[in-house]
Formats: sequence, C-alpha cells, structure tokens
Amino acid sequence: MQFRLFIAAALLVAGSLASFAQSENKASAVFAGGCFWCMEPPYDKTEGVLSTTSGYTGGTAKTAKYEVVSSGGTGHLESVKVEYDPSKVSYEKLLNVYWHNIDPFDDRGQFCDKGDQYKSAIFYGNEEEKALAEKSKKAMEENLGHEIVTKILPAKEFYAAEDYHQDYYKNNPLHYKFYRYACGRDARLKEVWGKESS
Repeated sequence: MQFRLFIAAALLVAGSLASFAQSENKASAVFAGGCFWCMEPPYDKTEGVLSTTSGYTGGTAKTAKYEVVSSGGTGHLESVKVEYDPSKVSYEKLLNVYWHNIDPFDDRGQFCDKGDQYKSAIFYGNEEEKALAEKSKKAMEENLGHEIVTKILPAKEFYAAEDYHQDYYKNNPLHYKFYRYACGRDARLKEVWGKESS
C-alpha cells in the first residue's frame, strides 16, 4: 500500500515537473493587424513559433463569431494568437515581425479592410510585454519619422475563429493570394517598410 502511494506521488511530481517544463518553453502573444489570414504566414515561418491561431479579441461581447465581428460594433479586432518557444524566439522578435507586416499609420483599418475590427493593436499579457511593446513602438516611430497609430492594449479573452479561417493561406492558396494582391497589402508594406517588408 505504501509502495503504491509512493509510486503515485512520484508520478504526480513527475507530471507536475513536465507541466512546468512545458509552460517554461511555451508562451503566447496576441497581435491585431487587419485580416488575420495575412498575419499567420509571417509568424508561421518564424523560427521558434509553435503555432498560430486566427481569432477575435479586444471586445466586450461574451463570444465572437465572424458574421458579427465583421459587421462591426462588438469591439473585437481580427487577431492572431502566436504560441512560441521563448528559448528560441524572443517577444522582441515577434514585435519586429509584427511591425513589418502592418501599416502602422492607418487609423481606419488595414489596407483595403476598413473598420474598427481591422485596426492594428498589440495586446500585452503582462507589464514586461507592455514595456517592450511601448519601447518597440517608440523605436519604430523614430525609424519611420512619423507617429504610429497602432494601440498597445491589455489582453482580453481571445476567441478562436471558425475552422475555415485557420491556415486559410495553406488551404486556399489561390484565393488567398488573389485577396492579398487585390487588397494592396504587399504594395503598401513595401511603400512603408521598403526592403524590410515581409
């Protein structure tokens, strides 16, 4: 009986340590940069990123669905949740990827998508992320010589978007490429960031 209790305790401790190790090597960050389809690719190709999830955050409604969010008025922004390994990629690097994939001067949305739900924002999860985001924003303003309208906001509940929105650029490559081109995203990114655009 005592031996069984010892084994059970050992397994419990081992499980706790494994869980701790997993949390130590996994963190998340949330960014809003207009169409969430277009924000997944640059992060998916970033070393150290484990996964990306398109979704909605920043609003007051208790739930979020595409039909409601896309019509505006819920306060939610189309966003992407980035799960990453902090030992392989820093939050600062994720911020750098973010800036070079948005138009930081557009206060009406992003590219061809206009409305509050398409505005840009960085959602910080703690004071360290807030400080890093603010420092990064200031550096980008100095680099670009222009005020940036992108907001830095406290994280709120993140709602994953419908399945058909996830990995859209992989599952519907032709439509995705056409949309991205027609929306003028890459042309505007090049105009703002030059060779640094993704």
